[in-house]
Amino acid sequence: MMILAPIQRFDYAFSTLCLCHRFNLVTAKISRAISRTGDGHLYVVIALLVVMFDQQKGAEFLSLGLMAFAIELPIYFLLKNSVKRDRPTELPSFIKPSDRYSLPSGHTAAAFIMAALVSYFYPSFAPYVWVWASLVGLSRVMLGVHYFSDIIAGIVLGLSAFQFATEML
Repeated sequence: MMILAPIQRFDYAFSTLCLCHRFNLVTAKISRAISRTGDGHLYVVIALLVVMFDQQKGAEFLSLGLMAFAIELPIYFLLKNSVKRDRPTELPSFIKPSDRYSLPSGHTAAAFIMAALVSYFYPSFAPYVWVWASLVGLSRVMLGVHYFSDIIAGIVLGLSAFQFATEML
C-alpha cells in the first residue's frame, strides 16, 4: 500500500488545514447548511418541479435521473463496504455520519449526478449547479466526515453513473 501513502498524507494535511483553525465552528455551520442540500430532499423537489412544469423534458429528466441513481447507489454501497476506509477520527468532526466508512462520498456522487442532469437539460443553469455540487463535496471535508480523495471518488462515481445512464437511454 505504499502507492496510497502520498494520497493519505495529502488527505490528512488537507483535512487538518480545513478543520483546525479558529473559524472552524463558523465554517462548520455554513458547511452543514450546504451539506444538507445534498441529503436528497432537494433532488426530489427538483424532479417534481421539472415533471410538473416542463411537459417537453420532464419525463426524460426523471427517467435519466432515476437511471443514473439506480447505477450509482449499488456501486456506492459496494465500494463503501469493500474498501472500508474509516472516516477521519483524529480530527474535529461537526456532524455524526450515518455510517462508519468514508470512501466514496455519497453526498458528492449524488450532487454531481444532479449537476450533470440539470446541465444536460438546462445548460443555462450549468455554472450554478456545478458550483453547488462542488460546495456540497467540500462541505463534507469541512464537516470532518470525509477526506479530499473521498470527494474525488464521489465525483468520479457520480459522473460515471450519469454518463453510463445517458448511454443506456
